[in-house]
Amino acid sequence: MLTPEEREMMLALLHREVVPAIGCTEPMAVALCVARATELLSAKIDAAGPRVVPQRIELRLSANILKNAMGVGIPGTGGMIGLPIAVALGAIAGKSCLGLEVLRDCNDEALDAAKQYITEDHIHIRLETDDPDKLYIHARVSAQDREAEATIKGGHTHFVDAHDNAAGDTQACDTCDERQCLTLRKVYDFATTMPTTDIDFILEAKRLNEAAAEEGLRENYGHQLGKTMCSPLGRGIMGDSIFAKVLSVTSCACDARMAGAMIPVMSNSGSGNQGICATMPVVVFARENHNTEEELIRALTLSHLTAIYIKQSLGCLSALCGCVVASTGSSVGITYLMGGNYEQIAHSVKNMIANLTGMICDGAKPSCALKLTTGVGTAVMSAMLAIQHKYVTSAEGIIDDDVDRSIHNLTSIGSRGMDETDRFVLDIMTHK
Repeated sequence: MLTPEEREMMLALLHREVVPAIGCTEPMAVALCVARATELLSAKIDAAGPRVVPQRIELRLSANILKNAMGVGIPGTGGMIGLPIAVALGAIAGKSCLGLEVLRDCNDEALDAAKQYITEDHIHIRLETDDPDKLYIHARVSAQDREAEATIKGGHTHFVDAHDNAAGDTQACDTCDERQCLTLRKVYDFATTMPTTDIDFILEAKRLNEAAAEEGLRENYGHQLGKTMCSPLGRGIMGDSIFAKVLSVTSCACDARMAGAMIPVMSNSGSGNQGICATMPVVVFARENHNTEEELIRALTLSHLTAIYIKQSLGCLSALCGCVVASTGSSVGITYLMGGNYEQIAHSVKNMIANLTGMICDGAKPSCALKLTTGVGTAVMSAMLAIQHKYVTSAEGIIDDDVDRSIHNLTSIGSRGMDETDRFVLDIMTHK
């Protein structure tokens, strides 16, 4: 039985970790940090005057931020990729009050100025080697003999003092109390017993991410994986099944987001792709399976909160692809929509961990749609097995009898066991 305090904590977690974002969250977090530092600089020079564009921007970024910001499209730039244009837009027109939608109000004039800005010697980026946090952004901006600083650490929108160690070296998004409190059973109890009026805000994830999928189908974004699966070729091979629809709709949303479409998506734990992956398979399955709205609300809550729970011990950024986490959430949600109970939901989690553990993150980029589709395909298969009480047992690999221990086996591999893999991946990416 959940205590009132646990219910409030989990509700707060959902509100905090399931939020709208425009563009890939790593370059947007860098733009957010630069925007905040620029605002502070402008206030120092003339609080009542116009925004001051820095003459120099110095950035220190953790390796995982660099990795995830190198090859992804920046919204509103007509297909430009990477950090420089995101940094320039953050300095010229970014609004820190908008959080991960920091570039929402950028216009053509700001884009033209940003394009000119990156041709000049204003932006200087280097790898942060001292701070151990995998999510670390420090911006120092200067102009007119004044300077200002801002630091984001431990979470994509978590500003700290430059010398603050509040996030420590846990590399996690939440407090220790939250990490110790949650279990899969508690997540299940919360999602299935909370009054729907308290959690129906999760339907906003359906609205935003469905709109992103429609945009991905309308235009030619990225590798067009979603459109390909909807084409005569795709339908000829995959048919018009629920499985095919789950894959294609999820891929369409990811195609649009990774290519830099100026559309908000509902993120999860600081990742838009994770938000898409935790949302769209559940939404599509519920529609095709004719589930009620209440069942959809509870399934989405279960999916998103499961992903948040796993991310707490994995960390906001890691060597493990986030779709492993988010698609585990969607598998749980789909199992619930199939009529599954807690035992069957635990089975689906074990099936997911047995299959996808080890999928590397090699940065945010258009081909993330391929990985999301792999994760979602596994989610459906895992749910199909689980609903029939078929699951990977503790006699096999890293699976434990206890589902929470299985989850922590996964996150230990992703957060500590794959550290050297993470460094090796970044070395390959930066030396091509």
